[in-house]
Amino acid sequence: MPTFAYQATDATGQASSGTIKADNRSAAIERLSVQGLFPTAVNCSEEVQAKRASSSGRVGQARVESFMRELSNLLAAGVPLGRALQVVSRETTHPAARAQWEAVHDDVVGGLPLADALARWPRSFPAVYTAMVRAGETGGFLDLVLRQIAELQSRARDLRGRITSALIYPAALAFIASGVLIFLLAYFIPRFSAIFADFGGRLPALTRGIVGVSDTVVHYGWLLGLAAVVAVAGLRRAVRSESGRRRLEQAVLAAPAIGAVSARFALVRFCRMLGTLLAAGVPLISALRVARAAIGNQILADAVGRAVDQVREGASLAGSLSACERLFPESVIEMIAVAEESARLHEELVRMADVYEEDLDRKLRTLVALVEPAMLFIMATLVGTVVIGMLLPVFELQDLIR
Repeated sequence: MPTFAYQATDATGQASSGTIKADNRSAAIERLSVQGLFPTAVNCSEEVQAKRASSSGRVGQARVESFMRELSNLLAAGVPLGRALQVVSRETTHPAARAQWEAVHDDVVGGLPLADALARWPRSFPAVYTAMVRAGETGGFLDLVLRQIAELQSRARDLRGRITSALIYPAALAFIASGVLIFLLAYFIPRFSAIFADFGGRLPALTRGIVGVSDTVVHYGWLLGLAAVVAVAGLRRAVRSESGRRRLEQAVLAAPAIGAVSARFALVRFCRMLGTLLAAGVPLISALRVARAAIGNQILADAVGRAVDQVREGASLAGSLSACERLFPESVIEMIAVAEESARLHEELVRMADVYEEDLDRKLRTLVALVEPAMLFIMATLVGTVVIGMLLPVFELQDLIR
């Protein structure tokens, strides 16, 4: 049975402290109350803390979404928060999720607000969610906020899924093309080279170049593979740094087609996050800061950060965002300005997120429709060049025999 350290006062106001054994934090508080004590702090012992640390891994977003949705439904039906958390944790079959939900339940029963209890698990509940939950607790509409978070997660997951699906086929083509080329260079061409060497004569320039590349792959393939691994590891390390990530994001934004898709994806995330936060009752400045962190691109986030400073100084949101033309086109600025004047900013932001998400989906389909034939053309060109280079000496085979 876990041990809990407590601090409490009695009916006379005398402070006391000690430890008590109980199944969970709520049971410990009940036992202290039976003893005539009024607990001011009940904390887990090292044993319980170790248990929490062992389950501190991030729970999948699908399970977090289910947690939010089920908790919202129970609260909307009038079930008290502590009882609702107990029901949700009891119905969870995933061990890590169950441990986290039970820890959240114990913290809430022990007197912590739900937002603070969720904030102890930042890998499962990002700051944006805890900010929304805190606003819902303050405003008395927690069930609505939890439902909004679940819908936000569902839409974000669907959008990421569409992007991933769009990239699968081009990635498969690139993998197949690489495999075919490696097979030709490492296995097929060396056998042709031996036949050509037996006949003597000077091979065509294209054939000599292909044979040279093949010899390099055969004799130094391991070194090329090691260099590729080192290059990938170095790139990943560079991207993790602040300057390296900024250079990569700048290059992505400057790309002809990918840059527009990346900027539109950031716009959708920003508008949906800001609209959802404002609808949840989060103040504009706080909502802007959280939505800025949800953009996912530091270059664009910096531009929004400057806009946040201007809004804090009294400027309008539309006027502040107009400086970031790459993220906010003129049409978006006009719609935000009208929404500000009509006091329906959160509704317009969510509506724009829906519209531009559909536009992003169309752009992705168009981009994939262009990438697929381009990949096929590149693959056919590379393989065709190798085949032609190997067939050119065959046409001169009669002269070589003579």
